[in-house]
Amino acid sequence: MSTDFLSERINNMATSATLAMAAKARELKAEGRDIIGLSLGEPDFNIPEFIKDAAKEAIDQNYSSYSPVDGYGDLKQAIATKFKRDNNLEYGLDQIVVSTGAKQSLANVAMAMINEGDEVILPAPYWVSYSDIVKLAGGVPVEVPTSIDTDFKMTAAQLEEAITPKTKMLWFSSPCNPSGSVYSQEELESLATVLRKHEGIFIVSDEIYEHINFKGGHVSIASIDGMYDRTITVNGVSKAFAMTGWRIGFIGAPAWIAKATTKFQGQVTSGANAIAQRATIAALEAPKEKIQYMIDEFHKRRDLVLDLLGEIEGFKLNVPEGAFYVFPDISSFFGKTINGTTINNASDFSLFLLESSNVATVTGEAFGNPNCIRISYAASEAELKEAISRIKKALS
Repeated sequence: MSTDFLSERINNMATSATLAMAAKARELKAEGRDIIGLSLGEPDFNIPEFIKDAAKEAIDQNYSSYSPVDGYGDLKQAIATKFKRDNNLEYGLDQIVVSTGAKQSLANVAMAMINEGDEVILPAPYWVSYSDIVKLAGGVPVEVPTSIDTDFKMTAAQLEEAITPKTKMLWFSSPCNPSGSVYSQEELESLATVLRKHEGIFIVSDEIYEHINFKGGHVSIASIDGMYDRTITVNGVSKAFAMTGWRIGFIGAPAWIAKATTKFQGQVTSGANAIAQRATIAALEAPKEKIQYMIDEFHKRRDLVLDLLGEIEGFKLNVPEGAFYVFPDISSFFGKTINGTTINNASDFSLFLLESSNVATVTGEAFGNPNCIRISYAASEAELKEAISRIKKALS
């Protein structure tokens, strides 16, 4: 059937590059290729047993009916306690909305707040779906380029320069997907100084990687003077608790924004999965020590990957302080021909690695940075060593 019959909305929307690369890798695996997938942002750990036990208990307790659109009250209380404990943020239950993953939380906010033509500032690199979620809501993404030399972080001066009378929102993540960069208290204070001068600009602070932080001391921008009433804090359990398939995300926000996102969600999906919500209560109420083994392992893998990639000439690296990605600048390969393949951009480089090394990565173009590729180290040490060995061999 011709795409002429599809909506312009869907025809103009990009396919998620991370999901597309993962699908391509699965396809090649099915053909018998020995593919090592370093493209997906998914922990390779099994879900902790205490969370499984909570889910089993919920099944036995017959949590099988529709859940409230904005989430169970006792889950929202656990989220409020978590915000106070980890982020120094006081949110009432009417300020919290539980959704089917943090991605839905983001889409809810976009649909509830963005009007046609509203500009949304995206420090690049940004998570692959931000731009298309903004466009879907009628907004205009405004990319603010950063580079490896500034640790992929936007400065206050860059933010000031990007603001126009049409600016409605700023969206960013810390720790950042794809760069692993973490904004410090001082850096967030400097951004807040700019934002305080401009009324009516709201912030989406995506903190899904908050616990996977190797420097310690995560800071939420909503905790900074003047930012609380303008910030939507987005989080969830996918990354830190290895619960990607359970699809639970949530926001803390001014009550009027929470109410609007609940209204939108009520027409799209209604409440999130009942069993996953009950399991999430156990996850959020547990002390961080229960998941520290995963964070320690990611830290170890980061150091391993940086050491191994550092041996490959042409890879320019910074030291990411969180999440589980490295985002090397590979622009030194542009214009070169390797084994008959000419590398013009990061997409060419990423495809070259897939074809020549059987290693799946993601082009930085999908994240708003055409000089880099994203490598996920949410894989075993053995896989990481083998993958980088293959990359080194192909490039030598």
